[in-house]
Amino acid sequence: MTTADSATAQRVVVMGGSSGIGEATATLFAAAQAEVIITGRTQDKIDAALTRIGGKSTGYRMDATDRAEIAAFFAQSGPVDHLVIAVSGAAGSGVFADLNLDDLESGFTQKFWPQVRILKAALPHLNPTGSVTLITAASARAAFAGTAGLAAINGALQAMVPPLAVELAPIRINAVSPGVIDTPWWDRIPDDQRRNLFDGLAATTPVGRVGHPEELARAVHSLATNGFITGVVLDVTGGANLPTGR
Repeated sequence: MTTADSATAQRVVVMGGSSGIGEATATLFAAAQAEVIITGRTQDKIDAALTRIGGKSTGYRMDATDRAEIAAFFAQSGPVDHLVIAVSGAAGSGVFADLNLDDLESGFTQKFWPQVRILKAALPHLNPTGSVTLITAASARAAFAGTAGLAAINGALQAMVPPLAVELAPIRINAVSPGVIDTPWWDRIPDDQRRNLFDGLAATTPVGRVGHPEELARAVHSLATNGFITGVVLDVTGGANLPTGR
């Protein structure tokens, strides 16, 4: 294999691949015959995800907030053709006047710093014709009350994509920026409240619904396997981020 135009027979690492968008992405790559390695914090969740993912998939238990564990992973990872960084956290949201800044700091600790540290640690192991795809969030460029902290975390990651694409070339650096996606990230909200929230958001979204992890996975796969795309932040929001004129 001389180019990164196909995932077939390539090695793909999905950080945060034991659930949600990460798992769906790993599943899609595995279906394309790639060798897929997922990471997660809990061995039971990794094992269950591997059963669902199938194909040539393996798992590695790792806390993405732990620098030593990141280093240990890459010390044994071997070469990587495509790296997907889907690690995240829920801290940092809330009305700004009431926002606990320790929670905002925790949000950076759970998402921003792990993604940056993973990317930096991965550099010596990345195929020069390969790719890195960050999973950020549409809050980075939205203007919804209660999301200023999330906007800061995800906006910081997205702002890095274009300069990194230039600096790290020929490795390609992109990001997928999801809107509201029905994943376990929302499980902290009671079922009835979550359904009402999704219904309300769907009513203001051009496609009329929230998204599915598989739709994000297809976006990640497209960016990773198209060797002529770099420096892009791809919004996958169902049009929720579009101006409506209202």
